[in-house]
Amino acid sequence: MKYLLVIVSIFLFTRPTNANEFECLVEALYHEARSENDIGVLAVGTIILNRVKHKRFPNTICRVVHQGYYWKTNPIRNKCQFSYWCDGKTEKYKNIKSLFRIILLAEMLWDGAAIASLNKATHYHASYVRPMWSIKKQFKLITQKGRHLFYVDSR
Repeated sequence: MKYLLVIVSIFLFTRPTNANEFECLVEALYHEARSENDIGVLAVGTIILNRVKHKRFPNTICRVVHQGYYWKTNPIRNKCQFSYWCDGKTEKYKNIKSLFRIILLAEMLWDGAAIASLNKATHYHASYVRPMWSIKKQFKLITQKGRHLFYVDSR
């Protein structure tokens, strides 16, 4: 219960000015990287924010993390840039302790924190999968952080 009160306090009193964008960042970090250590979470967040700045991707956090193919306003299963968004599951926060940690890390990213070695990276995937895009020559593997592999698109 005390974690819930702390989270409510953070959301109500210390949220960044664009709350919807911040919530999308928290949502993505929680569902994509909550099992990672802090560096792993920050790495995933760095990619999200790199995409927002890149001309080939949408220019808001929510549009970046919800990018994909839709049918009748619903994301098509397994056709999204971020797998959590179209995996057929609801985006619920079940682990309050993890959510609290993710909010703190999201605030760091919001305030400008980033993993410097990933400053040009725009793609990543979990190490236990091998998406088709990752074998294309244009994608150069640059590092692994936790259970995620990070790439630069050389186009």
